[in-house]
Amino acid sequence: MKAHEFDEKFDSGIEDITDYLDLTSKRRPDNDQKRVNVDFPLWMVEALDQEAKRLGVTRQSVIKFWISEHFQDDRKN
Repeated sequence: MKAHEFDEKFDSGIEDITDYLDLTSKRRPDNDQKRVNVDFPLWMVEALDQEAKRLGVTRQSVIKFWISEHFQDDRKN
């Protein structure tokens, strides 16, 4: 299928175009991961754990969310 034919099918919205995609090697851009170690004071770990319990998520999720919020705020300014 030529690119313009694919674009027409996508733009029309009539046909599901996922059958034309190779999803076996899909990945989200800028979503590669790298493990880092960070030391926190005990009081901070306890506060993170309390917040994680309140939200029903993991400590790691709270840390990732708060850091991502910080970077999103920086991009707005």
